[in-house]
Amino acid sequence: MFKIGMIGAGFVAGFHTRALQSVRGAQFAAVCAPKGAPELAKTAREAGLGDPRVCETVTELCSVVDIACIFAPNPARVEIMREIAKACENGAKLKGIICEKPLARNLKEADILARMARALRVPNAYFENQLHMPSVTQARRQLAAVEEAMGPVHLARSAEEHGGPHESWFWDPTTQGGGVCCDMGCHSIAVGMYMLTPAGKPPDHLTPVSVTANMALLKWGKEPWISRLAERGVDYSKTPAEDYSNVTIEFKDGDSGIRGVAQATNSWMYDAPGLRLLMEAFGPGYSYSVDSLSSPAGLFISDAAAAAVADAELALEKAQASRGSLILQPNEADLYGYVAEWRDALAAFKKGRDAMLNFEYGRLVTMLVMAAYMAHETRRTINLTDAAVLEKLETYVPLIQQGKGQRVLFR
Repeated sequence: MFKIGMIGAGFVAGFHTRALQSVRGAQFAAVCAPKGAPELAKTAREAGLGDPRVCETVTELCSVVDIACIFAPNPARVEIMREIAKACENGAKLKGIICEKPLARNLKEADILARMARALRVPNAYFENQLHMPSVTQARRQLAAVEEAMGPVHLARSAEEHGGPHESWFWDPTTQGGGVCCDMGCHSIAVGMYMLTPAGKPPDHLTPVSVTANMALLKWGKEPWISRLAERGVDYSKTPAEDYSNVTIEFKDGDSGIRGVAQATNSWMYDAPGLRLLMEAFGPGYSYSVDSLSSPAGLFISDAAAAAVADAELALEKAQASRGSLILQPNEADLYGYVAEWRDALAAFKKGRDAMLNFEYGRLVTMLVMAAYMAHETRRTINLTDAAVLEKLETYVPLIQQGKGQRVLFR
């Protein structure tokens, strides 16, 4: 049984703790975080996942676990990976390293993480849950014979939208890495590429050819929303980030020469029941679609009873209402693919190999996200077959990430 150690105890670590309740062969053994670690350990104990040790340092955590999970905020990823590397050099016997999406805030950071993972020779996994969503994988499995006869998907559309992040640091482009495109565009770009990829091929099989993008600050730069952010210590009048992103990527299959298009749309202004994941895939003579807000279950809470509601998000992530007709998703960790990605990673680590998605794949997704920011900044289509463009992306830091979003969002 693998001993799991979580570095970070925030929202995503809590979601992974929920997912582990449906996973065999894993014990939640340790947690390390500046805040929230004792509370997360208590939650794990109550769920029967183990008796996690609250560690003061990453080095201590690595000494008592088999798998180290980087679930900490984006700006801490590189330093945490360095601490993991030092722990391994000093004798820690890790059997796997996991990093939650996004792998990094830019390609320079992604290169550091991927390079260290290669040097350590420890199996690794990049956690991108939407590729593992049962509704997506089952649709592909059901259509396998049709795809073989007719050909792969040629158009994929994917979207993730909600009313905005939980934590203040997510809103700050200089710490998070950008706005909604960095936060959720990595999800939608990755799953779009996956839906285009022919069955049986690796997730990085397709070659990205070009990227176009349009980003904007539509809701959170206006009153009363901009003042609400200011109350949380985020000043979008000075350092704004995009709350809307629309990215189109053209891919080419190196084997067949066939080209396909993935469209990724993301926003932090989806004022509706809660988080929505929407995917559509169109192949020659067939299609499939996924809508995470389609549920066989629902709730109704009257005005008189609303005062008794402690947490609307118990029914649905990013829920924006505590009364009226509410959508209920009884197992979001499974619905969104968290359970399946854990099963994939643990099965791979047991065999001593990387998961289906590794740090190198996370680097590829980071490159596509950076190309999207570059396309928006320059108002041009980015040619990813041009060696000079690829070289420029290596050191590129978007203006929005630099805190200079006013130059490209208000014009």
